[in-house]
Amino acid sequence: MSTEKEKIQAELDAYNASVEKAVAKFPERPNLPEQRLYTPLDIKDTDYADEVSFPGVYPYTRGVQPTMYRGRFWTMRMYAGFSTAEESNKRYRYLIESGASGLSCAFDLPTQIGYDSDDAISEGEVGKVGVAIDSLADMEVLFDKIDLGKVSTSMTINAPASVLLAMYIAVAEKQGVAADQLKGTIQNDILKEYAARGTYIFPPRPSMRLITNIFEYCSQNVPKWNTISISGYHIREAGSTAAQEIAFTISDGIAYVEAAIKAGLDVDAFAGRLSFFWNAHNNLLEEVAKFRASRRIWAKVMKERFNSKKEKSMKLRFHTQTAGSMLTAQQPNNNIVRVALQTAAAVMGGTQSLHTNSRDEALALPTEESVMVALRTQQIVAYESGLADVIDPLAGSYYVESMTNKIEAEAWDYIKKIDEIGGAVSAIEKGYIQKEIQDSAYKWQMDVESGAKVIVGVNKFQVEEKPVEGLLRVDASVGEKQKAKLAEMKAGRDNDAVKAALAALENACKDENENLMPHILGAVRTYATLGEICGVMRKVFGEYEAHTNL
Repeated sequence: MSTEKEKIQAELDAYNASVEKAVAKFPERPNLPEQRLYTPLDIKDTDYADEVSFPGVYPYTRGVQPTMYRGRFWTMRMYAGFSTAEESNKRYRYLIESGASGLSCAFDLPTQIGYDSDDAISEGEVGKVGVAIDSLADMEVLFDKIDLGKVSTSMTINAPASVLLAMYIAVAEKQGVAADQLKGTIQNDILKEYAARGTYIFPPRPSMRLITNIFEYCSQNVPKWNTISISGYHIREAGSTAAQEIAFTISDGIAYVEAAIKAGLDVDAFAGRLSFFWNAHNNLLEEVAKFRASRRIWAKVMKERFNSKKEKSMKLRFHTQTAGSMLTAQQPNNNIVRVALQTAAAVMGGTQSLHTNSRDEALALPTEESVMVALRTQQIVAYESGLADVIDPLAGSYYVESMTNKIEAEAWDYIKKIDEIGGAVSAIEKGYIQKEIQDSAYKWQMDVESGAKVIVGVNKFQVEEKPVEGLLRVDASVGEKQKAKLAEMKAGRDNDAVKAALAALENACKDENENLMPHILGAVRTYATLGEICGVMRKVFGEYEAHTNL
């Protein structure tokens, strides 16, 4: 008597033979994956108990909480920030009133690279792609009438993350909210800036010191804060594959954990506050598999490589943002559908929080109307679709389980290669990660240009369109207004206290055993500016110069 597997194999062979005859007459669409059908044979070697298991149970393939969204929905965290602190504050309060359950702060380019609005390098960029924050005075306005004891805030800030976190803590103090009650996340992921995004300031070694200083300080003083959001999002936006996204990001995570342990921290004292940031791309089923594989890999890394004992240290918690690179300027209303599908992938993949991009973001910063549609997309998926009612609903799918295994295997191969190079920092310094991303991005673009990959409205189904009306434009006078505010603030502060705080920070920077967070917080409280604080660190640490690979 044949075994069950032999029976399935025989039936599969018969099916394939009949299909090949049909395909000879009626060819399949070009550029499809080679395998058309998945069966139990594709997951015959998967051990359910060890590899899949149950939600909230190691290796967390099916989710990090036992009941997932049956307890409460993911945090609907809309990314926003533009122009001045006053304008962004209005948008934050609008989002909260519209049902957003968390805030996500976008900062302008000068803020992201540690320059004040009155610096010559900031000319023309103030308030353009995010809000301009020069000092504690701006941060106070940004969160005016927003109770920091009740809201969870994420800040997309990396090189100067320590300074923006210090400003947030200082605002909370003024509101009467203790630091140990604050909830939120700073991105604080400098390695992906070197590899994919570009808003770095200092070289890798002092940057890693700042990150581990934040780990240590927050573990003792801001225990509910996620001290880093290790980001694959920007790696994917730069052109990586799904497997590369999680492999390069988890390798960065390994580097951060190693740096913290080297600095004397116990892994279980900080690892539970590490979080990740993934991209929700267009291939819905592949994305679900990617999210599942990432949890499994991180759990194994933390348990087997770093010998963590606490379950929380092994749980990969992540924020998701829908794919900005997949938004099209052509036929922008199509982006609503793209974002809805990406939202479904994030939810079925078990995200902890989600930002949905707006339909017009390929053209400009989003209008309030567009942001409302993006937020309502999340709310419709949550309350009407049924996708959040069952945990890990695609588990058991032969295709999804097989794809989860495949992405995991590809990611492990990359992680092994990066280990052989000497870790993520060395791999970035040698250009390996950048080159892999560039090659994948080139292949994607060639496929789009050849038509092998169809983007609706871009290389197929094009139409003649009128220019889009009603786009949000940042007032060109924002830069001058910000300069005037900054000058007024500097004239009214205690400049002797500022000088003393900056001198103390400079001395601390020169002592590698000193945690810089208390000194940065001390400078922030005197209303020392972001540019002044980063200027002191530039003086001691120097600046990073990118390596170009040809």
